[in-house]
Amino acid sequence: MKTFITSIFMLLTLSIMAQQQERPTVDVTGEGIVYITPDQVTVKVRVENTGRDPKTVKLENDRIVSQVFSAIKKLKIEDKDVQTDYIRLNKNYEYNTKSYNYAANQSIAIRLKDLSKYEALMDGLLESGINRIDGVIFASSNEDALKSEARVKAMRNAKEKAETYAGVLSQQIGKALKISEFQQTNNTQPMYRAMAMDTEMSGGQQTIAPGEMEIRVRVNVSFELL
Repeated sequence: MKTFITSIFMLLTLSIMAQQQERPTVDVTGEGIVYITPDQVTVKVRVENTGRDPKTVKLENDRIVSQVFSAIKKLKIEDKDVQTDYIRLNKNYEYNTKSYNYAANQSIAIRLKDLSKYEALMDGLLESGINRIDGVIFASSNEDALKSEARVKAMRNAKEKAETYAGVLSQQIGKALKISEFQQTNNTQPMYRAMAMDTEMSGGQQTIAPGEMEIRVRVNVSFELL
């Protein structure tokens, strides 16, 4: 008797699973795009010094880094917007001279929330003694809210597509059975469309163009097909 009940239960389970697997769906990808002009920039700079004596090299590097921080403070940039990415002291062998030298370097990232201070910041950094600019990254202070807006647009786009496909077949879509957001492989590099920065911000000289930042969200949605 127990074996008979177990067999019936297994049959019912398999039947339910089969019905679930056979549920017709329409699977679509929706896309939402929002454009915004960046209002922040992160500048990454580096201080490097080389020489024969490691202590001397490190002290000289520290002296310049101290001047860099002083230049940043003069612009009243908050401490939380300044970060040391790394500090390194490397011993290198020179094959031509058969000797060793030392290289000290420190990388600093400065987030600037007022783009009108960009020229003053760069002037101060160069005067303080930096010898490398590793890059600038534009961003928006309202990026999280804009991503939410893009997600709403992406879902609406997915629903419109699904309704179009179902309508051609004289059918309708039901509830969403599965939703997944497409994960971009590199979301730290936003796309830009050319837009010149107001030259009045730099005393008549334009040296950066923030452009227009594109926030793009893609979602995969499976709707029940009725």
